[in-house]
Amino acid sequence: MSQSKVLPALALLLFFLLPALPVPEFWITQLNYIGMFALVALGLVLLTGVGGLTSFGQAAFVGLGAYTTALLSTHFGLSPWLGLLAGLAITGAVALVLGLLTLRMSGHYLPLATIAWALSLNYLIANTEFLGKYDGLLGLPALQLGSLPLASGRAMFALIWACALLAALGVKHLLDSRPGRAIRALNGGTTMAEAMGVSTFRYKLGVFVLAALLASMSGWLFAHFQRTVNPSPFALKMGIEYLFMAVVGGIATVPGAFVGAGVVKLLEDQLKELLPRLLGSNGNFEIIVLGVVLVLMLKYAPKGLWPFVQAAWQRRHPARVRLRDWEGAAALPSRDKPQRGELLLDVDRIRKQFGGLVAVNDVSFQIRAGEIIGLIGPNGAGKSTTFNLVSGVLSATSGRVQFRGQPVAGLGSRQIAERGMSRTFQHVKMVADMTVLENVALGGHLRSRAGMVASMLRLNASEERQLFAEAEAQLRRIGMAEQMHELAGNLALGPQRLMEIARALCSDPSLLLLDEPAAGLRHKEKQALAAVLRQLQDEGLSILLVEHDMEFVMGLTDRLVVMEFGTKLIEGTPQEVQDSPIVRAAYLGTEH
Repeated sequence: MSQSKVLPALALLLFFLLPALPVPEFWITQLNYIGMFALVALGLVLLTGVGGLTSFGQAAFVGLGAYTTALLSTHFGLSPWLGLLAGLAITGAVALVLGLLTLRMSGHYLPLATIAWALSLNYLIANTEFLGKYDGLLGLPALQLGSLPLASGRAMFALIWACALLAALGVKHLLDSRPGRAIRALNGGTTMAEAMGVSTFRYKLGVFVLAALLASMSGWLFAHFQRTVNPSPFALKMGIEYLFMAVVGGIATVPGAFVGAGVVKLLEDQLKELLPRLLGSNGNFEIIVLGVVLVLMLKYAPKGLWPFVQAAWQRRHPARVRLRDWEGAAALPSRDKPQRGELLLDVDRIRKQFGGLVAVNDVSFQIRAGEIIGLIGPNGAGKSTTFNLVSGVLSATSGRVQFRGQPVAGLGSRQIAERGMSRTFQHVKMVADMTVLENVALGGHLRSRAGMVASMLRLNASEERQLFAEAEAQLRRIGMAEQMHELAGNLALGPQRLMEIARALCSDPSLLLLDEPAAGLRHKEKQALAAVLRQLQDEGLSILLVEHDMEFVMGLTDRLVVMEFGTKLIEGTPQEVQDSPIVRAAYLGTEH
């Protein structure tokens, strides 16, 4: 075993042996709290840092887990292990209902909703007679592992940290998987993720429930560690503090959950001792200091503390390139391809009105398999709206769109992607902190099936190898294989647009939809892009592109559809369009 593996293994072994060493009880207790707090912060890493969904209500889910096991073990004499299962079941059910009610909200409404349910659940607990009201429930039994009682902090240390570290490993596996890439795509909005076939609401709901279950497990541990529960530790203040821990440690990083939990817990305890002595008065002055720290963190270290630690480590130990362990992986399932010349897309008198404004007025055109069709026109002509009607971003007011003989008008982006249309965007949409390879693998979402639980347990290894093999093949197809391990956010605009095309190709489309692919590119980059598109056409792929660069489309397309003021002006070969006085009038304002 290499030194890089031996040292962490020895450090972990020493850590779990701490309770057997002459370490002060105070530090064992502190470490136990940090482990329990880190479990909740891990959920917020997934929910807020990665998924982009802000929640102040995690303490309420901690309370559900704690009170469920407390009630069952004290009033009904049931095993605390049954209390764990019951707590997870109840928390999952409550989180599912709350998620269904609130996760469609956006902006500031979702955080406000989490505050509302946190206050409501805490108030309910504090005013329920059989839950002991504000006094809570006392005399919880100690956990027992077989014949071994876990009646002290030292005895519970291994259990608490085993739960925390196994949860961290599961979250790490999840983030490095098919559903993890889908979750990471949520943070930049849902348009791109839906176009890749991701059910964004389903993943929001899944990550919301998972974060609640991690909080519930923390509550179960907390209840049997304290041997008593009352409403105070599960109030809104603690919900804010959990979010504070995640932000301080590194809101989008798994180690950040532990760093944040440790820093906040130790800092808060020290401030509680120090500030009253300095100020000569008792009070919750630590809240003021923590608030100032949070403001400074948001200004000077918005990504938290862990990225600084990680950067310092990588300066001395550069990150190794991911091993290409997908050699020989089986091919992903592929769809039946249309025969060259087959009618692929039939747009018939499609119309879109926004109130009294007619943005697209009865536009019709067709695409046959193997063709490159350009949709062009001056600014405001309605070409992007038409493109969005075809790709499912917008629904048509009237008209008919058929793809391979099946109606698709009115379907959403995800349903259209399932049928074999894949698109890029006018403004590149990607996950900047994922590698090029991972971004492209996201395009294969519909061709794979592994879920969140299977990914956390690492039962998806074979499928991951297939996805990465396919992603690499598509990058080689467009000449970007050498850049597959670079972070997508570090690429220039030209390679980013090519990466988007590779991501779309990874879905195995019959029709590729490109939204202004040459926008912002230099002359040589446009030439390289045109060469890639011609190569794809030679391989049998059909392409519809929206473009305003006449020089780019003239030498590339088979036919052009020219639009002006929402109507189709003319359709023909590039030469016919170029020679048309109507087109010259539309672009130049004159027929001469």
